[in-house]
Amino acid sequence: MKMKRFLTISFTLSCVAFPVSSCLAGQDQNLLEIYRQAQSNDPAWASAQSSNLAAQEKQVQGRALTLPTVTAGASANHSNTNIDYPGVPATPGGAVGLRNGRESFETYGYNLNLTQPLYRKQNSVQYEQSKIQVAQAGEQLNTSRQDLMLRVSQAYFDVLLAQDKIDLIAAQKAAISRQLEQARANFEVGTSTITDVHEALARFDLTVAQEIAAKNDLEVKKRAIQAITNQLPSRLAGAKRDLVAVMPQPADMDAWVELAEQNNLALKVQQQSLQLANQQIEFAHAGHLPTLDVVGSYGDTRANGGMNGYGNDLKNLTVGLQLQLPLYQGGAVTSREREAAANQQKAMDDVETAKRQADLQARQAFLNVSSSVAQVRAFEQALISSQSQLDSTSLGYDVGVRTSVDVLNAQQQLFGAKSDLLKARYSYLLSILQLKAAAGVLQDKDLAEISGMLEAS
Repeated sequence: MKMKRFLTISFTLSCVAFPVSSCLAGQDQNLLEIYRQAQSNDPAWASAQSSNLAAQEKQVQGRALTLPTVTAGASANHSNTNIDYPGVPATPGGAVGLRNGRESFETYGYNLNLTQPLYRKQNSVQYEQSKIQVAQAGEQLNTSRQDLMLRVSQAYFDVLLAQDKIDLIAAQKAAISRQLEQARANFEVGTSTITDVHEALARFDLTVAQEIAAKNDLEVKKRAIQAITNQLPSRLAGAKRDLVAVMPQPADMDAWVELAEQNNLALKVQQQSLQLANQQIEFAHAGHLPTLDVVGSYGDTRANGGMNGYGNDLKNLTVGLQLQLPLYQGGAVTSREREAAANQQKAMDDVETAKRQADLQARQAFLNVSSSVAQVRAFEQALISSQSQLDSTSLGYDVGVRTSVDVLNAQQQLFGAKSDLLKARYSYLLSILQLKAAAGVLQDKDLAEISGMLEAS
């Protein structure tokens, strides 16, 4: 009978081995599925995409500065005049074609004007700046994509920890319940004291309270995923039982730091800001330079009368070059040059700051992965030791050399070891993504690889 009880406890504990969800029915959602939902529903990601689309127009606008501009105009006027030439007879046919009196007539016309820049240094600089702005927007979009991956992953593993905690508490509660029943039976036959019953009952009540708190925590963590995906997740797939924690390649911190200096997205954005600042100096200096344009206009004006009673039909075509040379603008151009130089120095300082931050993030992320790998291995060994201790304590209880309190303590230690190992494994998986994000090389395929390390029911 006691051996049967021991086997039952062992089976229950094996059900909460990794993944915890493996003893439950139903199809679990994996990390990649949650990420795909987030791509379609996360408002922050949608905002980043819209911002990128808007930024693409910068280059179109910059190129437009080098192309011709054409404007058209039209007019229609009605005139009433009353003119008097002293000494000229009021009757028609006065001297030299002049005539006094009132006239009423209409004038109609239209015109076309064209300007083609030949040399405008500021326009060419703005066009180059627009190209940089589009490239910078692309890096900012990649930053938002990485941020989405990390936010989804963090929320995903938070739910896993909460959901696994409930499973562990449920299994622990079942084991304590059986221990409580055994203590009561032994007390009834006089082989144990009421203290064993009270101890088991206290542990059971405490576990029930922990279960209530764990269920509430799970709901809160699920809502965090819902805020990203707009969907309340079902049960999530946990880490595979045969998951082996290994260092990502290259397994060298300096190599990852070098990779971060080349690819870190925040650093790239700052480097592009420096390019814009360099261009801005040229833009400011261009205020001293002349501009040269090809200008042309065509007009057609018709009037069915005039102040002297004669109408006209005028067509005019003008083509030429227009040169403008700035001479003095109150010192504004020189001031803008000094402003651009100061902003250039600021951009250089920001690049150095971003470089050092990228180095620091890469080192921290690498050390986090290293620590996670070591913790996983340590907790795996601790789990084996805790299981052996529970087995020995249970056998000692069966032969009467250990108390039920000893068994309860051993069970609690085992469940604590399982919880620590779960947390370490999820921290390991997340730290891999954080390391690649720090290096600026995190891609969808990396998330797919992590998702492949999870196991559905």
